[in-house]
Amino acid sequence: MMHTLSRRRFLLRTSAVLGLGCAPRVGLWAGSPNERLAVGFVGTANRAAANLQAVASLKEAVEVRALCDVDANFLQAALAKHPGAKAYRDFREMLEKERLDAVVVSTPDHTHAVATTAALRRGCHVYCEKPLTRTVSECRAVRVLAAQKGVKTQLGTQIHAGSNYRRVVEWIRSGVIGPVREVHVWVAASYGGKELPKEHPPVPPNLDWDLWLGPVPWRPYSPEYAPFAWRNWWAFGGGALSDFGCHFMDLPHWALQLTTPDWVEPVDGPPVHPESTPPWLVLRYQYPARGALPPVTLHWYHGGRKPDALLTEEQRKYFRSGVLFIGEEGRLLADYTRRQLLPEEKFARFEPPKPFIPDSIGHHREWVEAIRNDGPTTCHFAYSGALTEAVLLGNVAYRAGRRIEWDAANLRARNCPEADAFIRHVYRQGWSL
Repeated sequence: MMHTLSRRRFLLRTSAVLGLGCAPRVGLWAGSPNERLAVGFVGTANRAAANLQAVASLKEAVEVRALCDVDANFLQAALAKHPGAKAYRDFREMLEKERLDAVVVSTPDHTHAVATTAALRRGCHVYCEKPLTRTVSECRAVRVLAAQKGVKTQLGTQIHAGSNYRRVVEWIRSGVIGPVREVHVWVAASYGGKELPKEHPPVPPNLDWDLWLGPVPWRPYSPEYAPFAWRNWWAFGGGALSDFGCHFMDLPHWALQLTTPDWVEPVDGPPVHPESTPPWLVLRYQYPARGALPPVTLHWYHGGRKPDALLTEEQRKYFRSGVLFIGEEGRLLADYTRRQLLPEEKFARFEPPKPFIPDSIGHHREWVEAIRNDGPTTCHFAYSGALTEAVLLGNVAYRAGRRIEWDAANLRARNCPEADAFIRHVYRQGWSL
């Protein structure tokens, strides 16, 4: 069945949605700063294992109360490290039976929304891996619900906590390269370009395939889907754009205070495949002016494509993925850990502005301390939800095959009704937000 928020409900919430740029209000946790949070984890292996380790390492603040995984082998491996935790295969059962203060969601993209909203409805604070959801409509629903519940949230864009991103934001906002009207973002990653598997071996005995599919319409098991290759398929993820867009587009969104694009259009890419994501893609986003800040055109590339004409041979070699800000008085090239002003001769005597964005205490610790002490998080769902929606709109435009004029309040493409099929989620019977 299709589970979506109606247009009327979105219209009623327009003012609230467009005002989500502030941090969430006071959370629901009633414990003292000296008590430990009871935390449940949905997903325990691979990226989920990294999140589990990072949160569990805060032993003075966190109790690993419950672990959930649809793979019995992954679950047993996690329990061996946290023997005091309760074990579950279904996150819905975990949320029903356990008294949890907070939940970490680290599943494949297609189950982010159902697990996150289930936790939010129970008043839990939530840390969710990026992207926030698989579809735009799910993302909006999560943003609205998180704002209503007033809990502490954090998206798993841990690069945001690094010092390099902070310095880049400071330099851009201090006007080091002047007003910025153009940004290029590229990543080397490539997924997709696949054909549906023709062979379907038996489901491994350790895997609950029905629960792994969750809200997605049923299909036979294949190792081409789980546990590692799901990003190749629209049913479960959004390819390289969904994987890395929230990391690399985070930097221009933060530095330039971007939120919602006016339009997004495909520039170049392979023919659209109904099942598999594109191994390479070029997109163009147009963002409106923000007060005194000028409009911004953002160019996205992945799968080896990059703005070669704007980079030297050395820069193309060493910045396999990166962000290039083009200002009226210079350019700034950056990735996760490096930044470089261009042209180099112009900035040879450059003296950076005094830092004004405090260094992070750690991306996971920031979320935990926000819950315990009613502090802020930098990647709460108001900010990171808008980022995720923008990222996902690139895939919508590519799949629709044309520029989409975005009506954020009504969650639709004004000029392209056929894009609605790629904006809104469709769940099988028994699953809903």
